[in-house]
Amino acid sequence: MHFNGMLFDLDGTLVNSLDFVEKSWSLWAERKGLSTEKVLQYLHGKPALSTLRHFMPDASDEVIAKEFTILEDYEVRHVDTITPVTGAASFLSSLQELSVPWGIVTSGSLKVASARIKQAGLPFPSVFITSEDIQYGKPHPEPFLMAALKLNLSAHHCIAFEDSCAGMISARQAGCVVVEVITPQSGTHDIDTYLTLADYQGIAVQSLGGADFLLKV
Repeated sequence: MHFNGMLFDLDGTLVNSLDFVEKSWSLWAERKGLSTEKVLQYLHGKPALSTLRHFMPDASDEVIAKEFTILEDYEVRHVDTITPVTGAASFLSSLQELSVPWGIVTSGSLKVASARIKQAGLPFPSVFITSEDIQYGKPHPEPFLMAALKLNLSAHHCIAFEDSCAGMISARQAGCVVVEVITPQSGTHDIDTYLTLADYQGIAVQSLGGADFLLKV
């Protein structure tokens, strides 16, 4: 696959954090007397504020902001179980060595995402889209369109690595070619993807000169 840039989701795609995310939100759902199953079915790939507003439709902005801050503080302080997806660190390092334009497009907040990247030992991207940067979260295409724009690229020339259905829909609607990263939380879907991976051990990137690169499987 020829490409000019790469965009990556974070949770489940570059870092193994989904079990912790589900634990955190399960505790929240229990405190609120909500169905844990329904909360977990909804939240993956979406900004926390979207999930809070979905399950607390009558809450004021002040209450939503307070709930978000409590969740954010908890997740920033509890990163000890976060690990990189196998091969992710070396793959990202290879992109930097080849001067491949790349970025991270996460539904998480800047504080949470930064803490997880640091804990996992991943290089920080030059383009970093978090929940604070966007008006419309995944599955809306805005996050990936914004990231491609900041890379000075068309989204149609970018490969997006994603694990959630919301994220894959967002990337596809933006025009990216999608590589799905399989996690234990992955389900069946009919989203058009170029490739499915469990980790980054079986792929490499080759420079073709100039702004052109090749993804080798």
